[in-house]
Amino acid sequence: MNSLISTKLADAINQQIANELGANLQYISIAGHFHNAKLTLLEKLFFAQAAEENVHALKFVHYLLDTQAGLVIPAIAAPKAAFASAEEAAAAALKWEREVTAQITALMNIAVADNDYLSQDFLQWYINEQLEEINKMERILDVIRRAGDRNLLMVEAYLAHLEV
Repeated sequence: MNSLISTKLADAINQQIANELGANLQYISIAGHFHNAKLTLLEKLFFAQAAEENVHALKFVHYLLDTQAGLVIPAIAAPKAAFASAEEAAAAALKWEREVTAQITALMNIAVADNDYLSQDFLQWYINEQLEEINKMERILDVIRRAGDRNLLMVEAYLAHLEV
């Protein structure tokens, strides 16, 4: 069976599946941090982020299967288990989203070099999604920094306001 995408791109997408699942685990860890701090809306936000990363991984899985490329998911690194502060947790999330953006860009670069328009179209969704993700994490980190550790309930109030 011939794949519709190059082996190089298939290998990179398999790695990206592991990256997305790693992000899922990292967001679960961050949500746990906020759960322990009794910050329920931050906890909810990061559990939702974790679920979203799982969806992203599954989209990649289905793309590999649909293009008849090999599905070989590499090992997934353990997430950072503890955070000293809400700011550290949010900064880790932003750093992760910036890394994922670079990873998605690298996938797009392979698709462009391969003249693979099918994959370019598929990956464009992720490019757009990463802009949204970076903006969301920058906003959350900024609000946490402005509130400070002693006023994290203000962050919760901010999040409650967004949900209206």
